[in-house]
Amino acid sequence: MKPGLVAVPDAQGHAHDPQSPFRQFVVVRAEDARMKVVEFAAFGGPEQLRLAERDDPVVGPCQVLIAIVAIGVNFSDVLMRQDRYAATPTLPAVLGSEVAGVIEAVGGEVSGFCPGDRVAAALFATGNGMGGYAELVAVDVDWVAHVPADVTFEEAAAAMVTGLTARLLLDRTSVRGKSVLITAAAGGVGSMLVQMARFDGAARIVAAAGGEAKLALARNFGADVAVDYRVEGWNEAVRAAVDGGAIDVIMESTGGDVMRDAFGLLGASGELVIYGALNLHDFDLGVPELRRMIFLNQSVTGFALAPLLNPALFRERLAAVFVAIASGGVDTFISGRFPLENAADAHAFIEARKSMGKVLLLP
Repeated sequence: MKPGLVAVPDAQGHAHDPQSPFRQFVVVRAEDARMKVVEFAAFGGPEQLRLAERDDPVVGPCQVLIAIVAIGVNFSDVLMRQDRYAATPTLPAVLGSEVAGVIEAVGGEVSGFCPGDRVAAALFATGNGMGGYAELVAVDVDWVAHVPADVTFEEAAAAMVTGLTARLLLDRTSVRGKSVLITAAAGGVGSMLVQMARFDGAARIVAAAGGEAKLALARNFGADVAVDYRVEGWNEAVRAAVDGGAIDVIMESTGGDVMRDAFGLLGASGELVIYGALNLHDFDLGVPELRRMIFLNQSVTGFALAPLLNPALFRERLAAVFVAIASGGVDTFISGRFPLENAADAHAFIEARKSMGKVLLLP
């Protein structure tokens, strides 16, 4: 447990650690405690991330105060720190768009939640989209969901951005009975997409990733074909693997040459679905590609998670993700766990392309 916090015994006299799947505890902070955060005051490399102290958040009337147990780290965090994201944060900034933990306090107008509840919070949907690299966070209750007892805090934090993104991508573009190509297939969203596409009845799943370890993970999660897109001619290897056939749906998040090579594999009436920040930096389809789209009735669809969500949809689809996790149908696959104060190491781990699945910070 973090300094300044104690576990209050339950009715049976037992104290429970916050990592426990049970929720019969209330987390209490010492009156003079100040929360620890990781912030950055200048754009640049991972070394810009520094441990600091801030006053504890004041919970508003429609908010809950969460003592954070697990924090999801996303590639978008890296891009924000580098000032390469779609939005430039005001400095100094505290990154972190998804957390799981225990409610410490609730606002006067909050119903349905109480101190001690196990919850996950979608900071990315609140309009602020940040603040999770901390010990505490105050969040509008609309973007808070209960975490069931058979889902751990780590799984909950790992499933917020990646699980919801994958689930809504497949809700919007059905892959049932179709062939689907998933790029960055061993990443957070990609690994979820491979598993959920199999669950949703895709006829053939082709995974593209970089390196044998990542290809092995994609195969383990249900990919029929796994190809290293760092190897020249990888797209022709995909074509050969599908017996010269075309791909019906492409889920693409890498941009650049990978996106252009993948587009050439798309078949008649196929759909290229673009998501993720990297395509904002390098997306180039010209007149030849446009001609192909017109005469083959192809389409390109953009996807951004936060604008699609409302509180009801957020809770409904996250609950579906949690059910899939609890049943063993989806594995969040956490490849890196770092103490909060080592957030810079977590970012370096992701930037070096060493991560697979999800990376977490643990206060």
